Amino acid sequence: MVMYPMSDMQYQAVYNTLSFSLASMMATTVYLWFRSTAVRDKFRSAVLISGLVTFIAAYHYIRIFNSWVEAYVYSAGKSDPELTGVPFNDAYRYMDWLLTVPLSLIEILLVMKLDEATYNVKSKTLGVGSALMIVSGYYGELTVTGDLTPRWICWAVSMCFFLYIVFELLVGLKAATESETDPTIKSKIQLAQVMTVISWCTYPVVYLFPMLGITASNAVVAIQIGYCVSDIISKCGVGLVIYQVTYAKSNKDGALLP
Repeated sequence: MVMYPMSDMQYQAVYNTLSFSLASMMATTVYLWFRSTAVRDKFRSAVLISGLVTFIAAYHYIRIFNSWVEAYVYSAGKSDPELTGVPFNDAYRYMDWLLTVPLSLIEILLVMKLDEATYNVKSKTLGVGSALMIVSGYYGELTVTGDLTPRWICWAVSMCFFLYIVFELLVGLKAATESETDPTIKSKIQLAQVMTVISWCTYPVVYLFPMLGITASNAVVAIQIGYCVSDIISKCGVGLVIYQVTYAKSNKDGALLP
């Protein structure tokens, strides 16, 4: 990835956003794993996987944060950081998505009324589709200035898989969502689906920043902050909603731990 000089404000903005994202992922992981004992066994996998998603993300945010720190250094008498020559490795983010995006879809499937055959088909198709979405977008992420043709191509290909996943979440799984008789549970499942779609819609928008005239260091800062916000919503936010769904379903089935 091409490195660009940063002002102190730009560097600190990314630094603090990465730090906040890391803390959010760690806190959500601890909460979900501790609260997994409060739901019935048949729903526990969904909560544990939700915690696994944020745990994997926390690990990669540690690597991203450290890589950002290693890429710049402050010198005495200078207010802005200087490049160290060590490139910032943003590939950690894509490695994270390659693992966590399929898992995020599976955690939603686990709380829905699906027979085993349907669950197996949906988990495979959504898992493969999401992986292809991530892989197809990576090459374009390496270009944030100059000839943006590769970025446009990667964005277009990745969007095809993205739209398929959105269709499956909102239309393909609609029958399973509507089969929920409890209005509270149904509304929470719908909330998880909508939150996933809305948060995911921010990723392709952030990807477009360099094509919208945001270049060089400004593009790097905007992309990093944008992806962090999207990650917090799609991983922490959706994970907490998944816990609420499993808790409500467990409560419906019988007594629970408080």
